[in-house]
Formats: sequence, structure tokens, C-alpha cells
Amino acid sequence: MQHFDGNLLAGPLADVFAFDPTGARARCNGCGAVAELATMLVYRSGAGSVARCRDCGAVLLSLVDGDGRMFVNFIGMGAIEIATTGRDDA
Repeated sequence: MQHFDGNLLAGPLADVFAFDPTGARARCNGCGAVAELATMLVYRSGAGSVARCRDCGAVLLSLVDGDGRMFVNFIGMGAIEIATTGRDDA
């Protein structure tokens, strides 16, 4: 099978991340709960933010922003479900 570099995903990824994702739903890898990202428990410090599952407390994602860069890790989430119908930009 032919492969391409990551630039092939520029358009689809721009579509994915070009909206407010708090309405998207994700599955916790720790307990399997599925919920909207807006329902996560977020802890913020000077280093960044950590979001935990409301049901089991597992870390779902971490976000560090500084020095002109942002690092996002979705380590505790399974697939993220993003509705593509009904969005203003869809």
C-alpha cells in the first residue's frame, strides 16, 4: 500500500480542530465512560491543565501552553466522537 506524509491530513485535521471541541464526546480508557469533553474535571496550574474523567478520575488529557507552543496529550481517551452535522462550519 502506498503511503504519504502527514501533510495529507492537513485538511481533515483542520476540520477536526477548527471548532469548539467541548461538545465532542470521548471514551475514558480507564473506566469506559463516554461523555462530552465539557464534563471533564479540569485542574489548572502554572504548568498547564490536566483533565480527568468525572466517573473514575483517570487522566484524560493534558495541555501545556508556553514559550509560543502548545502540547496536547490525549493519553486517557479512546476515540473522540465529533458530530459533523449541525455544525455552523460543516
